[in-house]
Amino acid sequence: MRKVVVTGIGVVSPLGSDLNLFWDRLKSGYCGIGPLTSFDASAMTSRIAGEIIEFNPDDFIPKKEQRRMDNFSKYAIGAADLAVKDANLNMDEEDPTRAGVIVSSGIGGLSTLEKQHSIYLEKGPGRCSPFMIPQMIVNIAGGLVAIQHNMQGPNYAIVTACASGTHSIGAAANTIKYGDADVMLAGGSESSTTPMGVAGFCALRALSTRNDDPEHACRPFDKDRDGFIMASGAGVIVLEEYEHAKARGANIYCELSGFGATCDAYHMTAPTEDGKGAARAMTQAIAGAGMNPEDVDYVNAHGTSTPLNDAMETNAIKLALGEASKKVMVSSTKSMTGHMLGAAGGVEAAICALTIKNGVVPPTINHDNPGEGLDLDYVPKVSREADVKFCLSNSLGFGGHNASIGFKKLN
Repeated sequence: MRKVVVTGIGVVSPLGSDLNLFWDRLKSGYCGIGPLTSFDASAMTSRIAGEIIEFNPDDFIPKKEQRRMDNFSKYAIGAADLAVKDANLNMDEEDPTRAGVIVSSGIGGLSTLEKQHSIYLEKGPGRCSPFMIPQMIVNIAGGLVAIQHNMQGPNYAIVTACASGTHSIGAAANTIKYGDADVMLAGGSESSTTPMGVAGFCALRALSTRNDDPEHACRPFDKDRDGFIMASGAGVIVLEEYEHAKARGANIYCELSGFGATCDAYHMTAPTEDGKGAARAMTQAIAGAGMNPEDVDYVNAHGTSTPLNDAMETNAIKLALGEASKKVMVSSTKSMTGHMLGAAGGVEAAICALTIKNGVVPPTINHDNPGEGLDLDYVPKVSREADVKFCLSNSLGFGGHNASIGFKKLN
């Protein structure tokens, strides 16, 4: 198998779209969650979210083309462009047939569907936009990214709800390992902080109702957690075959060394309490990296701040790591970003790469009192300097989908 490395990072998030600013805010425990402003949420039980504020699509996309895109595609294009620039990747010097894109979404163009449905009801089917379908479909983001950068290699989308971004990165890494590409853009994008998106999760009673205190609403692994916080964003990383990256003098963040994917086969939305499915995904990622459980220094947890997820994931980490779970650092950066659904895995993979490169583990903010049985080292409130040589990023999705990817520091 060929070695795969991370050479570029692009993030569009509630913490900002400039990579240095994003990382500084993450390290400092800055919270990007606030009152919903993009629509009137007064009738919702949850009226807070991680919205995208510091992002200007004009920096990446001509205005005429923007009118034909849903926000999730705009975020994907922005994150991909930032990642390519961070990697100093010049596609004019690359074989376009050896470069591909796997950028996914959990939901796709939800705001487009909402707007076009209103037009259909008010004005009839003849007034619906001819761009409605291509704006909505999940795979369009990766297609548009490929068009922008002339990447003619493997290109598809993996839809596994909140595990979509992580599955996409794992699949992209395997594409390079198996020799089908030398360069891949991979990650996820989501723009679901819309009326129907928020209403649907409110109906599930999955969201926090701590509306009067948004900065302290997301409380992963805390006994007072009451649900997750909706967020939008995108995270895309540049993956390259190691020798290819070295030959062009690329700045290498770390190696992407392991990938695990499993299914609970248990329930439509609820995870198994014992965490066996998620644990198997972590075990696969560790083994694929040629590592052992005691080698794991840090886990960027799925950590949604829901009663079921946090208890299950804690059990899963204990199952996967055994005695080593007593010393591993675990944090949920969703406490600061909110839950970006299909984009979460892309952003959190970027965080793992930055953690290894910079030697700083971001905190779990708002972790005041551990919940019952939640007794791991969740890096509460304050970031921690640490020499992280190997870490995992976990993502779990409705349908019982589990994914874990391993990142290794290069010697």
